Parts: sequence; structure tokens; C-alpha cells
Amino acid sequence: MAKNVSQKLIAEHLVSGKMQPGEEIALKIDQTLTQDATGTLVMLEFEAMDLPRVKTELSAQYVDHNLLQTDFKNPDDHLFLRSACQKFGVWYSGPGNGVSHPVHMERFGIPGKTLLGSDSHTCAAGSLGMLAIGAGGLEVALAMAGEPFYVNMPQIMGVRLTGKLPAWVSAKDVILEMLRRHDVHGGVGKIIEYYGPGLQNLSAMDRHVIANMGAELGATTTVFPSDKRVKSFLEAQGRGETWCELKADINAQYDLHEELDLSKLEPLIACPSSPGKVLPVTDVAGREIYQSMVGSSANPGMRDFAIVAMIVDNRRVHDRVSFDINPTSRQILTNLTRKGYLDKLIQAGARLHQSGCNGCIGMGQAPATGRISLRTVPRNFPGRSGTKEDQVYLCSPETAAASALTGKITDPRTLEIEYPQFREPHKQELKLSTLMPPAKSSGDITLEKGPNIKPLPNFEVLNDTLEGPVLLKVGDNTSTDEILPAGTRVLPFRSNIPEISKFTFSQIDESYYERAMQHQKSGSLVVGGKNYGQGSSREHAALAPRYLGLRAVIVKSFARIHRQNLINFGILPLIFQIEADWEKIEQNDVLRLENLCSALKNGDVIEAVNQTKKQCYPLEHRLTKRQTESVLAGGLINVTRKNKKVSAA
Repeated sequence: MAKNVSQKLIAEHLVSGKMQPGEEIALKIDQTLTQDATGTLVMLEFEAMDLPRVKTELSAQYVDHNLLQTDFKNPDDHLFLRSACQKFGVWYSGPGNGVSHPVHMERFGIPGKTLLGSDSHTCAAGSLGMLAIGAGGLEVALAMAGEPFYVNMPQIMGVRLTGKLPAWVSAKDVILEMLRRHDVHGGVGKIIEYYGPGLQNLSAMDRHVIANMGAELGATTTVFPSDKRVKSFLEAQGRGETWCELKADINAQYDLHEELDLSKLEPLIACPSSPGKVLPVTDVAGREIYQSMVGSSANPGMRDFAIVAMIVDNRRVHDRVSFDINPTSRQILTNLTRKGYLDKLIQAGARLHQSGCNGCIGMGQAPATGRISLRTVPRNFPGRSGTKEDQVYLCSPETAAASALTGKITDPRTLEIEYPQFREPHKQELKLSTLMPPAKSSGDITLEKGPNIKPLPNFEVLNDTLEGPVLLKVGDNTSTDEILPAGTRVLPFRSNIPEISKFTFSQIDESYYERAMQHQKSGSLVVGGKNYGQGSSREHAALAPRYLGLRAVIVKSFARIHRQNLINFGILPLIFQIEADWEKIEQNDVLRLENLCSALKNGDVIEAVNQTKKQCYPLEHRLTKRQTESVLAGGLINVTRKNKKVSAA
């Protein structure tokens, strides 16, 4: 039977289950990726489960999020991660080496392999013909130990690309067009696979841009074939021997299908405060801006910086504009310097920052109050920039550069200059010595733990009856940035759960922490709308609320990764059987759920009794047997410990 690329990748790595949409499958994982904002927990979890060394073909840890060293916390965590990598057998990329996704693509990505990462943008590696999926840290820790990764078999959406991008339109406009069509929930339960004659006009790094922001569609992952453009990229990285061709069979079928003519695209922009609020740049042109930021995992290639440099060459950005440049890897920074692009940027007025995520996750570069910030980053959720009432727009490097020059949102096609031409160099200055390979043996290696690193909390099993107040009620598309923010104040506590929990839901309700602490032992609930938990894979957004006593979340629908993170830490994820019941519940209503153990084991409907209003709401859990075991046990760590004891006996 003819297969598409996604089906080939899944079939090659299938451990159990049937490849039918909605069925749970288990996949063998070849590689893992962790970054410092999530990787500290992964390493603590690896230690807590008493796991010795990784069993993957390759695991890599990157320090790219928490780079600011305003006190001891971040540098202490960097030392901890370095020691953990040596002890557990993981490659280590230290601060300044660059953003995990482009660096992994440069040094480790291999067509045909699976990659599981504790970062939602791990899907970027689909640009090389990999099956690359973002997940919670616990699942990544288990994959590092050689365990399979479980996921519901997605539908495969085939997107046939035709034509060639016109001048002043680039890969960012392709994924913005997909978001314009499908919004932030249109990819839920799907793998998006691109194919067709238009692919020959997209480089491997162009594909990275598109695959990266598949996460913003809510997709399980994005997949591209491995063709000559991928081969050229790997050869330029000195890794041509790792290339293999991977393409869909003739007459391959897709569960869903659509077409996208690249030649008909125009410059697009996502307005505040959602990646799905996409309009043509012409619709918002003329609005005054404060900031123009270039560089992130969403636009990480040398081309994205070189094009900007050529646009601003021999010009000066508007005196009101903060023109921020975030090189995405040490290697890209070196090549921009050697080829003269960096000087063009600096002379135009650019502010050069270290290689890393930086302002993308609110780690510096926050915009001024009420002022517009244009960014080539993947997300613009409320407050993510570090400014609470921010006005962040997502755009292409071309639009960012044109707007930096004029001081207002500008359609780059209106600039009175010729569109610059850039070709990826066949040879680059490669930075190979900056990555530290794992020690050959753990030996006497000791984990280096600073005073901010605390052990993971122990969580009790789920009681048969749960009764508690609804401490918070939220609407649709609540993001993990709103549940547990990133930024300079919060992320340094990523290895200290009691401290980071103080910021839980602070973007929505600053009183949540104090109110939750009153119910920490007895338990509480949260009610939400559709697509609850979209965005980052950070499991702190489940772990911190759990520490505060959250035992159940009732919503219209969940984002995939966050739902699994809730399960991993023993929080019961429930779905309204009747969506209109959401309207009937108010904050502080007390809900009671009974006979949970039998209902979960038997797949029965759970009835929530509103003790305050004397109403009943039928709820579904849709948990697999494996997920049920995790929730009942109080979390996946408890299950793993139990299984380890059983096998030892």
C-alpha cells in the first residue's frame, strides 16, 4: 500500500498500536532534545526515577532560554545541567551556543529518525524529514531511558505546494497563511505534511520556519520529505553522509488535503495577541512601532539575517525604533561576521544580543508600555514579551526590516529598493568544538546542585471522591504562558517548584496563589474553554498548579501536550459532555466528583455535582488504561517507581 512520508516514519518506529487515526500508538524514539527551561526538570526526573544513563541513539541538552545571569540561579542551573549530561550520557550545548532547534538541525538532525523534545517547537526538525514531536519532560525522560513514546495516531493533512514565492514574501508568510486559514487549533490531532512541486523552491531552513510554527497550529508535528534541498543543507554542515532520500510513494493518500499556491501569497502579519489573528500587512500598515526584533527558533537561518542586513545596508533605522538582533547560533553569528552581514546590521543601528531565545520568551527585550513590537518569533500570547499589556505582532524578516527603517508597520513591497537575492553558501564556517560530548562512563560524576535546586515534590494518589472550589474560570485558548509565565522573574525558579508556583495564573489572577494555598491539601479545580493549555510544552504549567492542590481541570477541549502533562502529574483532565454547561459554572462554586476510581477504570461518565447551585454536569475523561494508571497513582513518577520495584523483585 502506498504511504506518505509521515506514515513511513511512523511505521518504521511503531512499537505497538494500529495506525488508525485516534488509536493510541507507541513509537521508538531515536533522539531527544531538552532545553534549560524544561531540561532541569527532565534531569531531576531522570534522577528521581533512579535511571542510570540514556539508551537513545543521541540525546542533547541545550542552554538557550535562561541566559541572563542577574544572580546565581541561572548559572547554578547551567552547572547542574552540565554535570547531569556527563552523568547520564547527554551532549551538552552551553550558554551562547544558540537556540536548540537550529543547532540540533545543524549538528544532529538525520532524515528518517524520530526526535522527542521537551519543547513544543521540536517539530521544527520535521524540515529534515524527521518525525519530531514536542512533549512533556517526563515523557522525554522516559524516552531517554529507552521507553516508547505514546500518542494518539494523528490524521495526516497533506498540503500540496505549487508555484514560487514572489519578491518580498518568504517562508514566514507561508505558515502565517496556514494560521490565517486554520487558526491556533486547526492542526490539533494532525500531522501536517507538505509536498508538491513548490518544495523545490524552499530551502531546508525555509522549511524549518514552516515546521517550527506548526506548533502554533496545534499540530502534533510537521513533516517534509528529505530531498536534494535537505541534502545540500547537510553537505554544507559537513554531514552529507547522514542524508537519505525520503519521499511519499506515488499515489500516497492523505486523510485531509489542501493546496497552497506560493506565487499568490503576500506579506502577512499576526496581530496581538494570538498567532492566529493573521491579516495582510497592508491592512495594518502605517501604525507606529517601537521595536523590530529579528531572530528566534521561528526564523533562525542565516538567510533570515542576511536578507535583513541587505535591506538596511547603507541606511539607518528610525530613531524611535529598537532594532534587536538575536543570532540563533554561534555558527550563524560567525558566518554573518565573516561575510560582512553583521557589520551592515550594526551600522544600521542594530542592537546585537547573544545567541539564544532572549525576548521570544520574555528574557529581556520587553517592549515599552502600549507600544507596538514587530517580531519574527513564533508566539505573541498576552504578556509573553515581559510587558503585561503588550502589542506584539508576528511577521517575516522582510516586514520587520522595512518597518524598522520607516518607524511604522510597512509592507516591504513599498520600499523603493530592489528585493535582495540571497543564496545559501555551500561552505560555511562550522563550529564543532563548542558542543561537549557525554562522558564515556558515569563513574564518580556528582550532580552539581546549587541552593535554588530543590527535589521534586511527592504527590499522593487520587482519592475516590474529590470536592473543592473552582478557583479559576477561563475562556478559550488559554496558553501555558498564562498558566505559568516565562520571563526574567519566573524562569530562574524552574528547578524550585515551591517558588515558581507563586507565579501560577498570575497573568490572569494575581490572587490565585494565595487562594490556592488555602486548599493545597484538600484540593481545588479549574474550569476552562476550548484548546486549554495551548503553546509551550513546559510542564511547570501542570506541576506548579499540582503543587498548589489542583486535582482536576474541566474544559471544552485540551491542547495535546498540556493534557498529557496534567496526566503525568496526577491531575484529572475532564471534558464537558455538554459544552453549554461551561456557562453554568462560576468561580468559587464548589464541585463534588464521586466514584472516580471505578469511573476511570471502566470508562464511565463522571458526574460533577455543583454543591453551590445544586446542578449536575456529565463529564468525560477519555483516558487510556495507561493514562488512567498515571492519574490514579498520583503521577507518572509514582508509576515508574512502582514498576521499577516490581521488576527488581
